[in-house]
Amino acid sequence: MIRMLDRAGLALTLALPLFLLHERGIAEALLILLGVLFMARSIALQDWAWLRVGWLRIGLVWWAWLLVCSVPAGIGPAIQAAGLIRFLVLVAALEHWTLRDAAVRMWLARLLRWAALYIALQSLLQFATGRNLYGYPRGADGELTGPYAHPRAGPPLSRLLFPALLPIASRWIGMAGWRPLAGTLLGLAGVAVMILIGQRMPLLLTFLGLFVTALLLPRLRGVVLFSLIAAGLLLAVAPAVSPPAFNRLVTKFSGQMEHFPDSPYGQIAARALAIGSAHPVFGAGFDAFRRLCDDPAYFQGWPKDGGGDGSGGDGGGAAICVQHPHNHYLQAYIESGIPGLLLFSALVVAWLRGVGRGLWRDPDPLRVGLFVAALIQEWPIASTSAFSSMPLSGWFFLMLGLGLAETRAYMTAKSPRKEPSCPIVSSPSLS
Repeated sequence: MIRMLDRAGLALTLALPLFLLHERGIAEALLILLGVLFMARSIALQDWAWLRVGWLRIGLVWWAWLLVCSVPAGIGPAIQAAGLIRFLVLVAALEHWTLRDAAVRMWLARLLRWAALYIALQSLLQFATGRNLYGYPRGADGELTGPYAHPRAGPPLSRLLFPALLPIASRWIGMAGWRPLAGTLLGLAGVAVMILIGQRMPLLLTFLGLFVTALLLPRLRGVVLFSLIAAGLLLAVAPAVSPPAFNRLVTKFSGQMEHFPDSPYGQIAARALAIGSAHPVFGAGFDAFRRLCDDPAYFQGWPKDGGGDGSGGDGGGAAICVQHPHNHYLQAYIESGIPGLLLFSALVVAWLRGVGRGLWRDPDPLRVGLFVAALIQEWPIASTSAFSSMPLSGWFFLMLGLGLAETRAYMTAKSPRKEPSCPIVSSPSLS
């Protein structure tokens, strides 16, 4: 039985990237099934050592508090909040079970690399011909949609880019001949694709990732500097090369930042703060923003002229309402109050600490890439999709599990006498 569970878990893990690219519904079903199999395996072996991990304990407390906050909102929000446990169990399953084998981790890293290449090539094809491989044109504002019908190529590619490119670029930079130049051009190509896609926040997060890369990987500082200079030059010629990208990345973005309180993002943030301030302890439960956004009681804009007299008008009224507040920390605040926000923030810190252990003194390029992916996903000053929104959340938790598994393998190698928890009884070799 254990052998069958191990083989099924391995197959599900390696299938996830394929279905996260397309068929997000199947990907959701696979990650739930993987969690169920992990629980079944733990019951069969009576092995619950994975429950003692620090990040998981914080995560379970955060989840339980969100569930408590969601029950008063009704059966729907309570069920949705309860379902978030699937992501915590998924990451635990990846860290402690299916990704304990180095060969499996290597294959998953390769699949992530191929996924990034697939999105990038589809974006370049659409840039060159006007349509992607499936016949879809650019987005309504000129964004490149990659392999999708709608503009959603930028967010996953910005996360996949670093674990995909850093190991190759770092290896090539240290070799002789043509490879150092190729490594530099590879980094430039990744940034260039992000610029051409024309989505603002993914590009800004990519620049943040480049800064962290330069901080942790001295070998790649030249590549990062060259990529940033080239990115500036590309933006300078963007009006001729890609007018839609220039309009979204420069013209529209600068206008939104200049008048942020009156922009859609500023109005959404003000509405989220109004809802959260009205429920500071227990929040308003899961999916609170969608449920309460059009309530006139929360129609509140930013004070004008820096005043505190509440003269911000109605903050856009019901016209600004969307499904979520476009920020994970605002989402945690309005759904579970200040305690939930503090617990969620502690969980993010625990995740980053887990993925980043040892990187300062021993910066393995793949681990740095996975740390960067986790950091930009949960960067607090960012606009993003809802915390549990697939497929981006699926990519995040998959890479987070890989990052934690890589850290566990690294720490085990540093302490060879320590027995690993949840040993795999039988794991088919992929080498």
